[in-house]
Amino acid sequence: MNFLETIPCWLIPLLVGLISAILGYLLGRLSGGGNDDDCEDRLAKLRADLDACKSKRMSLEGDLKSTKASLASSLTATSAPAAVAVSSFDAAAAKAAFGKRIKEDDLTVVEGIGPKIQGLFHNHDVKTWKALSECSIEKCQDVLKSGGDRFKMHKPNTWPKQAKMAHEGKWSELLKWQDELDGGK
Repeated sequence: MNFLETIPCWLIPLLVGLISAILGYLLGRLSGGGNDDDCEDRLAKLRADLDACKSKRMSLEGDLKSTKASLASSLTATSAPAAVAVSSFDAAAAKAAFGKRIKEDDLTVVEGIGPKIQGLFHNHDVKTWKALSECSIEKCQDVLKSGGDRFKMHKPNTWPKQAKMAHEGKWSELLKWQDELDGGK
C-alpha cells in the first residue's frame, strides 16, 4: 500500500495552501512590505508639508493685507484732487423748474425719450446728457433702428440740443422749449 493512498484527497490541497500562505508571509516580511515605520515616516512628512503650507498661506495673507492697505492709501492720496472737481448738476434748480426730482444724466428728461429708448442709448454707451448732446441726429436714428420697428416713429431731431441744455443746467429754458415741442419733435 502506498503512503499517498492512505491520505484523504482533501488534505493535500489544504497542506499546499497552508505551505503557500506561510511562504508568502515570510517573503513579504523579508522584502520589507507592511512596515509600520514607513507609514509613520510618510505621515510625519505629510504633516510637516501641511504645516509649511499653512505657514506660507498666513504669510501671503499678511502680505495681501499690507498691499491692500498701501494701495488704498496711495489711491486716497492720488484721488484727492479728483474729488475736488464739482459737478455742475444742480438738483434743486432742476426740481424748481420741473416740479419733480431730476436725477443727474437721466436721459428721460429729454422730451421724446422714455425708459426703453434710454436703455437703447445706454447699450450704445450714451449714458450722460453730455454724451447725448454730442451725438449727431444720424447716430440717434441708428440707436433707434437698433431697437427695431417699434421705435421708427420717434424723431430725435431735438434730442441733442435738449440734452445740451440739461447738461448746462438751463432748466427753465429747456422746460419752456419742451412745452412748445410735440413729443420731442
